[in-house]
Amino acid sequence: MKLLLDSHVLLWAIDQPELLSKKARAALLNESNELYVSVGSIWEISLKVQSGKLKLPAHPDYLQSNLRQLGVHGYLAIALFHVYQLAKLPLIHKDPIDRLLVSQAIVEGLTLVTKDKVFGEYPVAVMW
Repeated sequence: MKLLLDSHVLLWAIDQPELLSKKARAALLNESNELYVSVGSIWEISLKVQSGKLKLPAHPDYLQSNLRQLGVHGYLAIALFHVYQLAKLPLIHKDPIDRLLVSQAIVEGLTLVTKDKVFGEYPVAVMW
């Protein structure tokens, strides 16, 4: 299964895996699953760190090295066809990065791993 990790899932998997559901934790640990992270999530995390809303260790390799340890298979760049799909989505979720993740999951055929229940209102596979 190909899984796209929401930003909070990514951070919890790195630092607080006990916050993940049993199903999400098992899926992340299952080596037959491919884990993906959106560049949008990395951007969101960076913005929150810069604004002081999120505290992470200062060294610049923190995310990169932890993503490698998690076994992240690939990073999704924000492509034009993701934005086109985004424009087709109803305005259920107000967060632009979360809407981008929904769009990317739809276009790329990925299951979105998230605790956010609002994602279930979109035509996308969701796991928690």
